[in-house]
Amino acid sequence: MLPVKQFVDFIEQNNLFAAGSKILAAVSGGTDSVLMAHLLKAAGYTFGIAHCNFQLRGDEALRDQEFCNNLANRLRVPFHTINFDTRNYAADNKISIQMAARELRYQWFDTVSQQSDYQVIALAHHQNDTIETILLNLTRGTGIAGLHGILPKNGNLVRPLLFLRREEITALVVDNKLDLVEDSSNSSTKYARNKLRLEVIPKLKELNPSLEKTFENNLKHFRDLEILLESQVAELKKTVIRHGADGNYLLLDDVKQLNPIRLLLFKLLQEYGFNETTVDDLISVLDKHPGRVFESAGFLLIRDRDRFILQKKTNELRKAALIAEKTREVHYGNYKLNILHDDSPLIVKDNPMAVSVDSALLIFPLTVRAWQEGDHFYPLGMKGRKKLSDFFIGQKIALHQKNEVPLLVNGNGDVIWVGSYRPDERYKVNNNTKKVTIFELYKLR
Repeated sequence: MLPVKQFVDFIEQNNLFAAGSKILAAVSGGTDSVLMAHLLKAAGYTFGIAHCNFQLRGDEALRDQEFCNNLANRLRVPFHTINFDTRNYAADNKISIQMAARELRYQWFDTVSQQSDYQVIALAHHQNDTIETILLNLTRGTGIAGLHGILPKNGNLVRPLLFLRREEITALVVDNKLDLVEDSSNSSTKYARNKLRLEVIPKLKELNPSLEKTFENNLKHFRDLEILLESQVAELKKTVIRHGADGNYLLLDDVKQLNPIRLLLFKLLQEYGFNETTVDDLISVLDKHPGRVFESAGFLLIRDRDRFILQKKTNELRKAALIAEKTREVHYGNYKLNILHDDSPLIVKDNPMAVSVDSALLIFPLTVRAWQEGDHFYPLGMKGRKKLSDFFIGQKIALHQKNEVPLLVNGNGDVIWVGSYRPDERYKVNNNTKKVTIFELYKLR
């Protein structure tokens, strides 16, 4: 008989899906997935069968596809199937055949789920798969998350056979005389997982015949430790990752007090896409001069004077804005710039967001742009030329904010005004000025 009660109990205890859910069962035709399909049917769940033909095993793959179609007909459930050009996909994306098959499979499962309104995708992993996964993770390198193995539920992916061992599944299939097809590639040791299953784990079981039970207990400990760590990190985030007017940041002193610093800093930055190698590099500059910038796929982490600034990357290119002689308003980044011409020599005072310029000195079109390496100007009230990079340092403008500062540039390339900071001495209004142009910045957000 099939262990229907154990199956349903495991599903309910782990909250895998509700009794009325519509389930997409991934079925290869092998021992594990065939048993899962029969258990879903026997338990009275509503489900359909999904089968992928990766076109890697010729006639054998066609045989498996036909078998799964017949199985769906016998169980009177919907059947979904697809043929993939796996080799070309792997070559085009420069990934292994195994990774290509994985990506194609899960992308298609999601598509079928959306099109046919399946709430969860059921996969036929069992306890031995969890052992293999942990050993694979350990050989490749892993954190604590890689030690809990395969979870019963991960998003819309559920694994209702995790209460069974491989030997138990095989016995159930034989005792219940369930038809199946064997995948010849499962006996090949050229794949890492097969090598573990066929060669390594049998040796480990010579040392510990109760290997599965030992791993089951270890998994509980690892999962408890992971929950404890995640709880501590969640509390740390509330105090260590601070929120300021210019974005999120971590104070240097807070980072130095983390213990163990490498583990906790990695967990704090993991959601921003930073890996352990970057964390090692970051730790190495804690007592060095500011200026280093670390990158993940979506974020920048900038070592400022007394903090690390987290800044989201943007794909939006900030285009320079041109100002013609009759232009009265332009937009640049987060700013709007208003332009007013006046016949009186009006001088704007005590407003860093506005500047008066001698109109006679303007060469149109003017430009509003970000600073560039080598830019310089003659700061109002100072003698001599100053590099913009040195001016920013003197003004204590954070590294990530420099690119946000709008520069008003004359047609001859002179920087007329470092927006909201300092105008150029050469363009100031004086006793000989007959007409002024007033530029006023407004921050939009």
